[in-house]
Amino acid sequence: MELEPLYQIKVTCNHCQHEFSTSRVRPSFKRASRTDTDFCSYYQKENPDYYVVRVCPSCGFASTENSLERLNDQQKLKFQKAIGSRFTQRDYGGKRDWNTALETYKLALLCAQTIGEKDRIIASLLHHIAWLYRYQNNREQEKRFMEFALEAYIRVFEHEGVGGNDARLMYLIGELHRRVENYNEAVKWFARVINDKKIMDAAMIRASREQWALLREEMLNGGHELPEEMQS
Repeated sequence: MELEPLYQIKVTCNHCQHEFSTSRVRPSFKRASRTDTDFCSYYQKENPDYYVVRVCPSCGFASTENSLERLNDQQKLKFQKAIGSRFTQRDYGGKRDWNTALETYKLALLCAQTIGEKDRIIASLLHHIAWLYRYQNNREQEKRFMEFALEAYIRVFEHEGVGGNDARLMYLIGELHRRVENYNEAVKWFARVINDKKIMDAAMIRASREQWALLREEMLNGGHELPEEMQS
């Protein structure tokens, strides 16, 4: 008997404490066929990213496993006023297609922005929405959401300080700048990863070097003037 890719888990709503079921993809089905340079993965069967957001069928609060565990009274009030009072009961607990996945991410983004969730959560949701549009080859919407994600990731970097594990975040900021064609900014961020002696993350240093070389090629082919760092 072939194993089903999806299984159910029980989740307690962060807002109304209602317990509900939501689907996840089994770990054995999570092997990506390929991954883009900004960590967007492609799957032959069920896409685990479709199931990241949990939506309470009772009140409509949408979150991820990294979201706030409980809301304070003020956050509950804000959510209820902006979203909960308008939510038509719907169960997102089963199998999801692209459209349903997009609905859940946009609902989670709205919830996160309404309750004042951490920038890191908001950046991740925006980035995932950009990936969903990438799957559909919708370049305009993909770029729009990458730009929003980029702003949020920069806020994360500025507010949460730089630790040794921030190489991935710095690399990602550089890569999103490259993808939205802010080439000079991309150069600066990749250079920071490559040249900062405190950074020990070999994988991110290597990735930054690779994207630096790709970026240089893109700039030359596009007739852009190379910044000083790239001229040697």
